[in-house]
Amino acid sequence: MSYTINRFVGASDLDSVEQRVRAALADKGFGVLTEIDVRATMKKKIDKDVGPYKILGACNPDMAYHAIGVEPRVGAMLPCNVILRAVDDGVEVSAIDPVASMQAIDNPKLKDVAGQVRDLLAEAVRAA
Repeated sequence: MSYTINRFVGASDLDSVEQRVRAALADKGFGVLTEIDVRATMKKKIDKDVGPYKILGACNPDMAYHAIGVEPRVGAMLPCNVILRAVDDGVEVSAIDPVASMQAIDNPKLKDVAGQVRDLLAEAVRAA
C-alpha cells in the first residue's frame, strides 16, 4: 500500500501549484494550519541546499472532530501533510494517505473516518 496520494503537475512552478493546492483543499473543507519551507529551513539550520519543497499541514475540522471523537489520541497524527516539491519539468504534489497512516490503530470507526478523509484529499490533489 502506498502511503501517499500523488500527482505530477507538468510545466509549472511551485508557487502557482501551491495556490491551486490551497484552493483545492479549501474546496474540500481543509484549512492549512502549518507550513514549512523545507528549502529555507535546511539552509538556515544546517546550511544545506535542497530544491523547492514545502510541507502544508492541512486539517478538515469536521473530519478531525469525528476522528478525535472515535480515537482521542489520534491528534498525535494530525494534521494531514501535503507536500509540494519541484521535480524535473514540474511539481509533484503528495498528500498523506490517512488510511495507510492509521494502520497502527486498531479501531474500525477510525478507519472509516480515515477513508472519508483519504477521498477528500484525493479529490483535492486531483483538482490542484
